[in-house]
Amino acid sequence: MNLAGAHKKGKKFQNPIPTDMGGLEVMIPILKEYINNKAENTPKQPLGPFKTDIAVYQSAPKSGLRVTWVGHSSLLIEIDGKRILTDPVWSDRVSFTQLMGPKRFFAPPLALNQLPPLDAIIVSHDHYDHLDKETIKFFRGTTTPFICSLGVGKYLQNWGIEKDYISQLDWGDSVMIDHSCVVTAAPARHFSGRGIFGRNETLWSSFVIKGQQHKIFFGADSGWFPGFKDIGDAFGPFDLTILEIGAYGKHWADIHMGPDHASNAHLALKGELMMPIHWGTFNLAPHAWFEPIERLTGYAKEKNIQLFVPAPGEPAEVKEYVSDWWKKYL
Repeated sequence: MNLAGAHKKGKKFQNPIPTDMGGLEVMIPILKEYINNKAENTPKQPLGPFKTDIAVYQSAPKSGLRVTWVGHSSLLIEIDGKRILTDPVWSDRVSFTQLMGPKRFFAPPLALNQLPPLDAIIVSHDHYDHLDKETIKFFRGTTTPFICSLGVGKYLQNWGIEKDYISQLDWGDSVMIDHSCVVTAAPARHFSGRGIFGRNETLWSSFVIKGQQHKIFFGADSGWFPGFKDIGDAFGPFDLTILEIGAYGKHWADIHMGPDHASNAHLALKGELMMPIHWGTFNLAPHAWFEPIERLTGYAKEKNIQLFVPAPGEPAEVKEYVSDWWKKYL
């Protein structure tokens, strides 16, 4: 089964289904919600520090599948002999300036120069919490291939990544990594833009990562839509689904899933294990920082879903595992 490419209206990419993207008309209600909010959006006590034992990377994972959660949507995925970094964000703030904007709850558990050799870097879309200029600039002069959504390559090139090392994918497009791993861009229900102007002029995507033995779905950012079942039918079952559970709110319910819809997406995708991301790292919504994971563990019991929740910076073999790392900070 082939996935249809993204549609455009003029310069603007369109979502797979009609989507309320929380425009200027909801800014005042959102502001009121933040002002009146009493939830613990930012941890009362500092999280971490978390430290990655980089010696682990000297040996391949016994199962062939190991993941290190750096925070938010930044992951080091080791799959069947390949190492893939997703949406790498190492900066303190996810903003147009490091002087203001959402600040990290904990420092990255390993430095960029401690990363093992990479086979590819995936960039799902151009939002600041997924595409970080300073982190990208670290990779200037390297030969690490970048795989990104249509239009995002312009940022990578502007920040010093050679055009020859950038593959820009439409939904349904695939690229090979060393003839043994296939990365395919798949639809997502979200939006793009790094400011007031130019919104939705670059594409947003999820990604299917197929190694020689294992298959992963990296969901990046998306609201719920029936396309998860289509992706599951086309590419599933998945050994692991990696899905966003945080930064949800009533005024932008179409573009972020939250724990309930994310767990439904996992089931629609025919996933064996579910890994929650996009939580516990930045204050991006009016809910408590720990609420997404606490709610997800409840839904997982109700829906008989096996979870994979390693601590930040922990290189963990993929199996049913809930570290409960956040509980010590409650």
